[in-house]
Parts: sequence; structure tokens; C-alpha cells
Amino acid sequence: MTRLTLVRHGRAAGGWDDDLDPGLDDLGRAQAEAMAELVAPLGPLPILVSPLRRTRETAAPLERRWDSAAIVDPAVGEVPSPPDVPMHARTTWLRDAMGGTWADIGAEYMAWRDGVVARLLAVDVDTVVVSHFIAINAAIGAAVGSDQIVVAALDNCSRTIIDAVDGRLILVEQGSEAPDTLVR
Repeated sequence: MTRLTLVRHGRAAGGWDDDLDPGLDDLGRAQAEAMAELVAPLGPLPILVSPLRRTRETAAPLERRWDSAAIVDPAVGEVPSPPDVPMHARTTWLRDAMGGTWADIGAEYMAWRDGVVARLLAVDVDTVVVSHFIAINAAIGAAVGSDQIVVAALDNCSRTIIDAVDGRLILVEQGSEAPDTLVR
């Protein structure tokens, strides 16, 4: 059994329709520090992050506490928007997609989801994974057998605990939810 602590990144300084790779804003940095304070007693553990700044900046307080460097892996990255969707329409596309199922948005996105799950299943030691709202929802969905894109309205820096056992994901503890999950 491998225990995965999935952390949604802190609040980003930019939105989905105005910045492809924003870092954290002041609140996001404070959320990352608070998360690190809670998670630090679990380790040191390996830290896996997406290539995007907001996940790397969220992981930074843990890296300092554990004196370790995170491993950057695109397989735990952000869901891509379709290439034909212009920047200014990305948020609308994402909000529409979030209301449906993986089957609704097609085989390419089901393959992306399956890639996230496969990467998590390949982790062979207890690990902290700092990732994104949709990627963590993909893992939760796989664990509970749901095809919904959004299973949980996860808050920034929430911690979801999932065990990987015998080729499947098992939800141990879902991260805290936000009353209004910010997608901007």
C-alpha cells in the first residue's frame, strides 16, 4: 500500500483565461505555509508536483522544511483546454466541462484522466502530490467509481488522502471543500 497526500495548489495570482502559468498570490502563499505546517509531521516524504508555478510555489514550504527538492512531473499537471479554445474563453470551457462527465468531453480527456490515475498508481512510496483541482478530482473519481469530472469542490491547499492498493485507488479522506470553488 502507498499513501498519497494530494494537495490542491494555493490560490493563484491569475485566472484560467488570462495567464497560462500564474504563481500564487499573497493568500495562496499563506495557504501553502499553513498546509506545510500541517503536512510536515508526515515526513520527510517525496514531493511530486506539476510543472506549473502554482504547484511548485505551494510545495516550496514543504521543500524547505524537509530540505528536499520536489520532483516535477507533467502527468500530475493541469487538465489542458482544447487547442481551438481561445485564451479568453478557457474559463467558460472549463466551467461547462466541470458540470459533466469525462465521457461528455471525449476520449482525449478520458485518456488524460487515465494518465493521472496511472501515474498515481505508479508511485511506490508514500508521497505528497501537489496538483490541480481537476487532476485531484480525477483521482477521487477513480477511487469512488464516478465518471463525474467534479466529485468534490476542493478548496485551495486542501489535502485529500488516497491509498494505492493492488492497482486501484482508495479514498481515505477527501480534502476540505470551498463553498464557492474559485475558477476564474
